[in-house]
Formats: sequence, C-alpha cells, structure tokens
Amino acid sequence: MERLKSNGGEHVNPAYDATLDEPPVYEDNFSNGEHRTVRPSVVSAFGHDTLDRVPNIDFYRNAGSVSGHRAVRPSLQELHDVFQKNGAISIPDTVEDDGEGSGGTPSDDLESAAPIKKEKGAVKFGWIRGVLVRCMLNIWGVMLFIRLSWVFGQAGWGLGIVVIALSCVVTIITGLSMSAICTNGVVRGGGAYYLISRSLGPEFGGSIGLIFAFANAVAVAMYVVGFAETVVDLLKEHAALMVDEINDIRIIGCITVVLLLAISVAGMEWEAKAQIILLIILLVAIVNVFVGTFIPATKEKKSQGFFNYNSKIFLENFPPDFRDGESFFSVFSIFFPAATGILAGANISGDLRDAQAAIPKGTLLAIFITGVTYLGVALCVSASVVRDATGNITDIMLSGVACDSGTSACELGYNFSACAVKECSFGLMNNFQVMTMVSGFGPLIIAGTFSATLSSALASLVSAPKVFQALCQDNIYKALHFFAKGHGKNNEPIRGYVLTFIISVAFILIGNLNTIAPIISNFFLASYALINFSCFHASWAKSPGWRPAYKFYNMWLSLLGALLCCGVMFVINWWAALLTYAIEILLYIYVTVKKPDVNWGSSTQAVTFVSAVSNALSVSWVEDHVKNFRPQILALTGAAQTRPALLDLAQSLSKTYGLCLSCEVFVGPRSEALQEMNASMEKNQLWLRKKKRKAFYAAVACDNFREGANSLLQASGLGRMKPNTLMVGFKNNWQTAGMEAVQSYVGVLHDAFDLEYGTVMLRIQHGLDLSQFVEAEEETLKAAQEQQALEREMMPNGGKSKGLFRKSRNSSQQVLTTRVSVCSPPPQHEAKMNLKLLETRAQYKRKQPKGNIDVWWLFDDGGLTLLLPYILTTRKKWKDCKLRIFIAGQPGRSELDKQEMKLLLEKFRINCSEIIVIDDIHIKPSHDSLKKFEDMIEPFRLRDSSKDSAQAQDMRREHPWKITDEELEAFEEKTNLQVRLNEVLQQNSKSANLIIVSMPIARKESISDFLYMAWLDVLTKGLPPTMLIRGNHKSVLTFYS
Repeated sequence: MERLKSNGGEHVNPAYDATLDEPPVYEDNFSNGEHRTVRPSVVSAFGHDTLDRVPNIDFYRNAGSVSGHRAVRPSLQELHDVFQKNGAISIPDTVEDDGEGSGGTPSDDLESAAPIKKEKGAVKFGWIRGVLVRCMLNIWGVMLFIRLSWVFGQAGWGLGIVVIALSCVVTIITGLSMSAICTNGVVRGGGAYYLISRSLGPEFGGSIGLIFAFANAVAVAMYVVGFAETVVDLLKEHAALMVDEINDIRIIGCITVVLLLAISVAGMEWEAKAQIILLIILLVAIVNVFVGTFIPATKEKKSQGFFNYNSKIFLENFPPDFRDGESFFSVFSIFFPAATGILAGANISGDLRDAQAAIPKGTLLAIFITGVTYLGVALCVSASVVRDATGNITDIMLSGVACDSGTSACELGYNFSACAVKECSFGLMNNFQVMTMVSGFGPLIIAGTFSATLSSALASLVSAPKVFQALCQDNIYKALHFFAKGHGKNNEPIRGYVLTFIISVAFILIGNLNTIAPIISNFFLASYALINFSCFHASWAKSPGWRPAYKFYNMWLSLLGALLCCGVMFVINWWAALLTYAIEILLYIYVTVKKPDVNWGSSTQAVTFVSAVSNALSVSWVEDHVKNFRPQILALTGAAQTRPALLDLAQSLSKTYGLCLSCEVFVGPRSEALQEMNASMEKNQLWLRKKKRKAFYAAVACDNFREGANSLLQASGLGRMKPNTLMVGFKNNWQTAGMEAVQSYVGVLHDAFDLEYGTVMLRIQHGLDLSQFVEAEEETLKAAQEQQALEREMMPNGGKSKGLFRKSRNSSQQVLTTRVSVCSPPPQHEAKMNLKLLETRAQYKRKQPKGNIDVWWLFDDGGLTLLLPYILTTRKKWKDCKLRIFIAGQPGRSELDKQEMKLLLEKFRINCSEIIVIDDIHIKPSHDSLKKFEDMIEPFRLRDSSKDSAQAQDMRREHPWKITDEELEAFEEKTNLQVRLNEVLQQNSKSANLIIVSMPIARKESISDFLYMAWLDVLTKGLPPTMLIRGNHKSVLTFYS
C-alpha cells in the first residue's frame, strides 16, 4: 500500500494546528551538553518538558483524512524506551502513515484511502438547501395533486388520517434511526449505502447499495414519464400531438432527461438553484389549493362537487367507501410511495458542510412539514368536495322538492343521484383533477405537478450517481471500479451520470413502468428497513464505539421500524417484495464470497465478538466429554509461512471444527525479541488470511526456546477452547545443532507430557523449514519494489506516461535477474535438496493420491494414534487414502490378535482396509542396522566404562549430556526395539502416503536427550512422511452412545 504523508492534499482545515505534525525542536540543557526547546502547549499544561502530547483531534484522524491533516502521537516505545536509554528524544522527522491504521488500530472507511484532491471553491450545502429542500421536494410528489383526493375518497378522512399517520410513523422511525447513525461519526459521501455499509458491513452495504442506486436510476424514468404524461394530456386537449400518445411520451421524456442531465453535470450549485426554483413553484401551488377552498364556488364547480367548507360534507366523508375491489391496504400501498424520499438529503452526504448535523435536522423537519401538508390539503378537500358529482349544472334541486337521497349534495341543492346508477366523472372518487378544480388558479396546479415530478427526477438523477460512486470507490464490486472516478471541484461522478442517463432513457423507451414501479418502491423500503436494522443492531451489540450524539432513538423502536418496512413491502406487492429479497440475498452471498478487503468496524463484527465470548463462556461451564473430543492443535511452526507442510497437516486435522494455533518463539535479548515479535504479529496473521489457512498466530519472546514453548503450552487458548495437542517438526539437524538446542527441543516434549498434551511429531526426509527461501523471496520482493519506485521517479509525470514512453512491465524482473546473476549458483546436490525441500511447501495443500495411511498402533495411548488418521480420511484431500492398521502380536496367536482388533475397530465405528499383525518385532535387529545406530550416536557417547571410577565421575561431571555406557546397557532392549521397528516399517510401509507410529517416551532423568533423539531418528529414518503420535493416555475414543 502506498504510504501517505499526513500533509497530503490541498484541503485547509482552519482548526488544524500545523505544529502538531512537525517534529519538536528541543533546546534544553542536558548533562552531555545537548539542549532543546520545549513545546509551549505542553509546558503550559504541565510546567515541564515532556514528549507526551496533550489530547488533540488531529491524533484521531484516519490516514489521508480529507477534513484535516493527521498528526502522529509518540509511540509507547518512544515514551517507554528512548528516555530510559539516554534521555534523548527521538521522533520521526516527517509524519507518514502506511495506510494500515494508526498505532495498531483497525483501518477505517474511505479516509484510509488516498485523499481526493479538493479544488478550491467546492460547493458545500447547509441543512436547508442540502437536506430540507431536497427531502420536501422528493416527498411532495404528484400524489399531492393527483391521487390524494382519491385516497381520502376511498378511505374516508378517518382512515385517510391513519394512512398518512402510518406512513409518517415508518418514515419518522427511519429518520430517527438514520439520525442516530449519522451522529455516530463522520459521514462521507454515499448516503444510505454509506450508513448501512459502515454499520452492518460491506455485505449488507454492498448488496443494498447496488439496488438502491439502480432504484434511483429507474425512478428518474418514472418521474419523467409522469411529467411527460401530464404534458401529453395538455397536448391532447389542444389537439397538438406530435406523433401519437405513446411516442410523444417517449420523445418528451428523453428531451426532459437530457435537460436534467445537463443541469446535473453543470454542477451541484446549478442543480441546487433549479431545486429552489421548483420549490417556489410547488409552494405557490400548495398555497393556491388552500386559497381556492375559501373562494366562493361557482355553479360549475358546485356541479363538479365543490361547495366550499361544509360540516355535512366533512361528516359524510368520514367513513370509508371502498369501491372497485379496493381495501385499506391497497389504498395504503398506493399512497405510501409518496412518503418516501426521506433519503434525498442523505444521498448527497458528501456535499454537505456538516452531514452529522444537517441530515437529522433537515430530514425530520421535512417529514413533519410534508406530513402536515398532506394532512392539511386532504382534510381541506374532504371538507369541501363530495365523493360523487355529475358535472351537469342542470342537476339542481327545485325549490320545494324533498331530498330523498339524504346526501350532503342534495341538502346543498344538487341532485347527484344519477351517480348511483352510472359512473360519474367528478367528485373525490372519480376525478383525479380535483385539486385543479378546487384551487384558485388551475394552471398553477399543473405547474405544481410539473415541479413535483421534475424535482423528484432531478433529486434521483443526482442521488443515483453519488451513491453508485461511493460504492465503486470502496471497490466492493471490482468490475465497477471504473465508475469511482470523479471530476471537477466537487468530484462529480460524470461516468455515473452517463450510466444513470442510459438506464433512465432505456426504461422510458422500452420499460413497463407500471410493472417496475412496485419493485422500485420495494427497493427503497429495503433500504429503510436496513437503516432501521443498522441502528437496532449497533445498539444491541453494545459496542463502546456506538456513541451517537443524537439521543432520541430507541433500539426496539428501530427494530419495529425495520419490521414495518418489511411488512409494507408485502402490502405494496408481495411478488416484488420476494424479488427484492432474492436479489439482495444473491448480492449478499456474492460480496460474502468475494470477501472485500475492508474493515469498517461494523456492528456485525461487534456482535460476532460478543457471540464468541458468550459461546466460549458457555463451553467453559460444560464438562468435557469423550464423544466431543476434537484435536485442538498448537503447532510450533515458527513464522506461519516457514513450515507450510506442518501447518497444512495441522489444519487438516482441525479444519474449522477445532482450534489451530501457529506458534513462534522469538529468542534473544528481550528488547530486540519484543520488537521483532510486535512487527511480525500482523504480518503472519495477514499471511494466514491471504492463504486461507484457518488458524491463529501466536508468539512469545523469551531468553530460550524451551521457556517460550512452555509459556505457549501453559497460556494459549481461552477457557475450554485451549490446545490439547502439541505438533512439532522433527529436528533433522539434531546431530549438528549443539547441546543446548537439543536439550531445549527434547525439553519441550517433556513439558508437553508433563502438561498432559497429546504430542505429534512430523518427519519429512528433506525437512520442513523453508525459512531461507521465505527470506530470499522477501528480499527479492523488496528489490522489485525498490526498482519500481526508482522507475517511477525517473519516469516523467510520475510514471503515468503513455504510448511509446509507457514503462515496461518486465522492469522489476530485470532487478531480480541482476540480483540472482551476481550470486554463484549452488552446487548440484544442494540444488536438488532445495528443490525437494520446496516441493514440501504444497505437499499437504493439494489432494493426496490414492494410497494408504499406515497406522502402527503399538501402544494404547487413549486412542489419539488411531483418531488422528481417521480424521484425516474424512477430509476431502485425503478421501482416496485408506487406513491400514498394524499392531504388535505374539507369535502363534496372530489371528486371535487380529480378531480382537477388528472387534475393537467395529465398536469404534472406524473402517480400515486391512489389519496386519506383526509378530516378529521382538527379533533382534540386523547387525548392519545396529552398526548404523552406533555410528549415529558415537559422537555423543561418553565411553566411561573403560575409565576408573574417579576419572569416569569427572567425565560425567564435565559432559553430563553425553550417553554413558551404563545408560546404553540399561536401555539396550528399548534401543533395539526402535531399530527393529524401522526395519519392519521399511518392509511393510515403504509405499504408504503417510505413516503413523506410536511415539516412544523417554523417562525423565533416565534417558539422555541425545539417546532419545537417536531413537526418534532411527525409528523414522528413510521412510515416507511419518507422524509419531503419543496421546495423553486419556480416552479420546468411546463405543458408548
């Protein structure tokens, strides 16, 4: 990752103290003659000089923060180590950051990436122009002028109020949840996508972000078609159609989208000005409706059902009168999309001066104003317009004629009884242009309709590219990263605008908007549901990082809001709701599988941690049972990548069902070892994740290897989730490693037995340690990076030139070739050994060929020697390998021993291809084998039997680790057994894929370390990969249910 300087970018933060990022220049006298000055802010606070800094906001910024430069506080090591050594102060000359997060803290959101260069004059909006105006324009749609009267005609103003109230409840709860999330940290561009992704993680955010951006793009087409249909209706009235009704809608729609695109691309300032003009028109149209209800109705208006305010009309319109198969829920589903649009302000969060303050204030106020407006207009119309009217001015009641129908219109002098027989064209139930009739000046309502549709279309046209750009910048969908680039002073997503334009034009030309409309509404509702769920989830996780400044929210209210949104989705359209869920689930699975490399500290992570702690505690309260035993492996691998074969075999045994720890011991002076350990922790864990090894990395720093391994054996794990099996590689170089190294290695095995660990030792003839190759690869990679950096410096324009001057892709390879060429090639035999050693890197990563796993179960250790190979055969990589069981038997009763073992395996429900009884293990090994063993231990023998007692005593005192003649004689039979076993193994298991053998145990203070190593060496010498296993002699197998 490119290193980012803290003073990068041109954004100026007036609250930023530039001196904080500069190295302090100290000028105070020291005993050695040095002097330093002290930082005034520190001295004024404490009265003396100190490297400690006072708290400051710039220490808490992310790398590459666009809101101010990041300062780096002194590290703990600088405070703890440097002063103790020589009293000198040492801090970096320049403040740089590697982009990995500060001080070991997890990296955060977009601020962790390279900062976008902000040009001077970037437009930023306050809460009124940026949020309030946009939300009001988006919520005030054509519903206000065309369908609101029909909704109250069907539902009556009693249930009509319930419809509006229920819609407002959903949006208010969502607004409260959004306010809590917005005030829980800095909000960047991306609107709903940003809020959801930073709260619930990239899986939820990535899935909803894509469909939300798409919904906004299609919504542009819907609003523009609504505008075009109104224009075409006017053209029809004046007989001025250009082609025909359908094609005229397409033509007008495409022209309108082009004009809206031009306004959007011109910049946010132009778009904001257009929104203000449209708002003024809309407000005038709304006022026009209220004014019209007070103007005395003409005879024509009365014939169409408008009688000014009248209590009888108001009471008559109170109960519902559902017709044509409509119901409360169907009417609600038609009205509710009008209440959406509350995210219009949040969607341009990147263009707000203070998104944290603007979004809650503007959104909630917009919901209140628009809700009151909808309610006020609806009640005014319900109190002045009857449900049915003929529109015929001759339907006047004659004086003296009794009113039979009992309707309010009849009592007001009009006979609309014909509407009971045939369908009328006027009144709340029949005429969608009631608002135009009621208003003081009809054309203003048409202008208001135009304003409502165009403002909503413009808001969606701006929202879709902004949300899409934020999604692409996070690189969750790598194929879409092309659309992440912004242009101009406001980082406008021009490519996103073009894509939104193409989608909207396509749906205008070929889309069936009546079918797509409920899907789009459900897409928006899915966003609302996830915003509510994000607030609930973050509150439920109780993460210390969840500290919203906005306190007027409740986690259970947010959960209710999420459930209401899901319910409304089905009310609007059940198949559209199912389709929305299906699309979201598919996208969620896709993002989960791809595992984007981001860490936003989501509540999902917090809940996972809480669940892990809870589960670990619950496991600790339950006693272990043999049926639930599984190997929890502590593998002494060193650095995770240095012994991959050992780690892969350990992972095959534990898989994801048991614990696997890759452990390393750093030996050396404490200060150096600790520094090296701290540097390697994250590096090794990242390697495990990158290579998809399901294991943890743990390390300790100690003065010697045995102490470190002992610390790991005792302290690793958590509760009952702690290792029970030690896994080590065989020490191939034990004959040349020296006395201390061998004693330390064998001591670890003794410690494992003392701590009742099961012990597994893996031997591959060519070795396991690839550390020399890992170091060489790291050097090579470093050289390549240095070369690339050098080439970038030498290239014009920072290496971005094109055409003939484009840099060569093979340049880094030239460096590698140069470095290799200056080194003399290794001898042929050494090169062969290295090649075979490198082959072990992927030996247990790939699928194993057909063959056998030979299990030499010689001693009963509780069953671990049998259980581990059985577990291997259940893994996909080992499924083609069959178990062969070898046991030691007495001469003359081989068949009986075989039947007893067969019965035992059947009870354990472990299948094997063959059971072989070896009844000649007791035979003395051949002379050649014994001679090889004697040659092996010769350098480590004391040869004290030929000396007198005093001289022999001196020799034992001087070389206590050597093998005495007395020891060899005492354990001659056990020595012969190891040599003989190797002969039998050579005869029976030479072609096995893997050999499992019961590990011999060395009694403490009886068997010297070198004799024990010689036993292990001679037992496994010249064999295929071999695992020596010794359980802790507690049962790990049972035949009881």
